Amino acid sequence: GQMSTTKSVSLSRCGSPTLGVMSVGMTRQGSVAEVVLDRPEKYNAVDEQMAAELLAGLRVVAAGDARALGLTARGRGFCAGRDLSEATPLDEDAEAILAETFNPLFLAIAEIGVPTIAAVQGPALGVGLGLALACDVVFVGESAKVGSPFAGIGCVLDSGGHRHFVQRLGPHRTLELIYSGDLMSGPAAAEAGLVNRCVPDDELLETARAFAAQVAAGPTAAFALSKRLVQRMDREHLGLGDVLAAEAAAQGDASRTADYAEGIGAFQDKRRPTFTGR
Repeated sequence: GQMSTTKSVSLSRCGSPTLGVMSVGMTRQGSVAEVVLDRPEKYNAVDEQMAAELLAGLRVVAAGDARALGLTARGRGFCAGRDLSEATPLDEDAEAILAETFNPLFLAIAEIGVPTIAAVQGPALGVGLGLALACDVVFVGESAKVGSPFAGIGCVLDSGGHRHFVQRLGPHRTLELIYSGDLMSGPAAAEAGLVNRCVPDDELLETARAFAAQVAAGPTAAFALSKRLVQRMDREHLGLGDVLAAEAAAQGDASRTADYAEGIGAFQDKRRPTFTGR
C-alpha cells in the first residue's frame, strides 16, 4: 500500500498550532509510524521550529500504539545538520543550543520503546548524523554522505557522533574522520559497519519500509526487552555474567507474554506464528 503523506495536525509547538508550513510530517501504515523530515529545499536542515515539531512528533509516536518507527526524509538529502543560516557565532550559546534544542531529539529517538529504522539518502551531517545513528537500524542509499565535516567550520563533532564512531569504527578511525573532515559514502559506511546496509537510492524507502513492516509484525514486546538490554550493556559496561543474568530476567518477562506462548506453540504445531506485540 502507498504511504499517505498527510501532515499530522496533532503536531503543535508549546500547545499552540505551529505557524506556517510544517517541516515534519507523520504517516501511518498498519502498525508502523513514519516521521518524515520535510524541508527538502534546505536539505532538511533543522532550525528551532523544525526541532520542536520533530520532538512533538516523536512524543506522539512514543505515546501511541505503533509497533515500529521509520525515520525518513524528503528530497535529495536526509539532513544537512543544524540550519546555520540562523547562527550568530559571536554571541550565541553553543552549549545551550545543543543541550536544549538538539540533544533532546537524539535521546527521544533512542528511548522510544519500539524498533526504529532510518532511511538515509544524500548528506546526513552533524545533527542529521545524530538523528540517523540514534535509530536502531540504519539503511543508506548509495548517494549517502555521512561523517563530520566540522573541520571546515571550526566546530567539534556533536550529536552523539563521538560515541557512534568510536563504538562502530574504533578510536583511530574516529579521529581520522574528525581530523580530515572526510565524509563516508553510503557503500563505505556500510562496509565499515557504521550503518547496517547500503542499497540503490531508488530501493531505499521500499527496503526500509518493508523491514519496518516485518519487524512490526514480530514479537515486539520481546524486541523491546532486547533493545533495553542492549542499551543497558552500553550504559553499564556489563560483563558476561551480568548479561546472562539480564537475559534470564528478560526471558522471564517475555515468557509471560501472549507472543511467547504463540511463538512456541506455533513452532510445536509446525505453523506460522501470528504476533500481536503483547
